[in-house]
Amino acid sequence: MTGLVVAMDGPSGSGKSSVSRGVARALGLRYLDTGAMYRAITWWMLQRGVDLADPAAIAARSGEPSIVSGTDPDGPAIHVDGVDVAGPIRAAEVTGAVSAVAAVPEVRVRLVELQREIIGAGDIVVEGRDIGTVVWPDAAVKVYLTASPEARARRRSAEVAGSTVEAQQEAMARRDTLDSTRKTDPLSMADGAVELDTTALNLEEVIAEVLRLVAERRSSGGESKRRPNESRSGRDRIHERT
Repeated sequence: MTGLVVAMDGPSGSGKSSVSRGVARALGLRYLDTGAMYRAITWWMLQRGVDLADPAAIAARSGEPSIVSGTDPDGPAIHVDGVDVAGPIRAAEVTGAVSAVAAVPEVRVRLVELQREIIGAGDIVVEGRDIGTVVWPDAAVKVYLTASPEARARRRSAEVAGSTVEAQQEAMARRDTLDSTRKTDPLSMADGAVELDTTALNLEEVIAEVLRLVAERRSSGGESKRRPNESRSGRDRIHERT
């Protein structure tokens, strides 16, 4: 029995990290940032001078690094070959390259396997771009966070020193295109997911809404009991705004 799995998907700047960590703290669950794992392998590739314009070169070395991801929502550690890379993987160079690395099928296959091992150990909130669609489609609660391009860019520019809203909006548009059009596991809303537009909501309001969804699911007896299989049908949309 896997227990409760909360899948939190969505594009950059939609609030996945803050919301996921807040939900995990509130429920006493573990937390997994799958995006950090893709950043970690991207950092490793950059450190070794792998040509990131060559998918074959990325694929050939994708199995080499040892990646260990922590699950503490108050300070999720991530190590590559025993080195703590929680800070370095947030560098602009990594941010600009991660979509290209994440699009390589061999990279995704390897990291999805690692992610499923972590999720299978017990109750957890997992954030990413393909959790509800690929990594764990039988998650008891599946949420797709979104926000307006302007709101997402404002949030990200506030996190990146020296950045502007305009620059972040352009960068996010490029990444959205890459993530949603890649051939392997493109970014999309999972069947059975609840879409939550966070544009006009503060962090506490979004966390409260997700906690409500979890409580509703628990009251109906719906917790994950199986390894991943085909997604269920049906979608709900809430807090739709223009």
